Amino acid sequence: MAKREHARDALEQRLAAHVLAHGLGQTSLRQLAAAAGTSDRMLLYYFADKADLLGTVLARLAADMSAMLEAALPMGATLSAGALFRLTAQAALQPTLRPYMELWAEIAAEAGRGIAPFKAIADAIAQGFQAWAEARLAEPDPQRRAELASLLIVAVDGAALLAPLDDGRITARATAALAALLD
Repeated sequence: MAKREHARDALEQRLAAHVLAHGLGQTSLRQLAAAAGTSDRMLLYYFADKADLLGTVLARLAADMSAMLEAALPMGATLSAGALFRLTAQAALQPTLRPYMELWAEIAAEAGRGIAPFKAIADAIAQGFQAWAEARLAEPDPQRRAELASLLIVAVDGAALLAPLDDGRITARATAALAALLD
């Protein structure tokens, strides 16, 4: 790896850690530069603009989250919709994935408000999750598999969003009910 690529990779790691820990509320160029131990001008040396920086950092975090999900259910293993939902919801509610799910909720909210560049970023992340889920569903019909994958994404995101409420009782009941319906 060339020196510049190595420096950029290290910078991306520091930026990703900052965004994961603090969310989107602290993503001005100055805040990001301070978190990375550099200047905002140096950030613009490595990234075309703030949108490029955020896109790169959020793509990196999505890849990290995908790797964690991949460890829970490797490619090639397929499950029923109910079993995949149980496994994915359980993983999404674990402390290691919780910050990723919280950040995903922020990204989706910003995309829903039409704030650039979050719409494009959210679309790319959602398509990645869709492909991940479809590849792991033991459903022969492609149309039904796509529908079930979309349902799983919406249900897992909803479970992760509501889990902090009432100590997770609502989420636990809803997760059990949906998994039973999908079995």
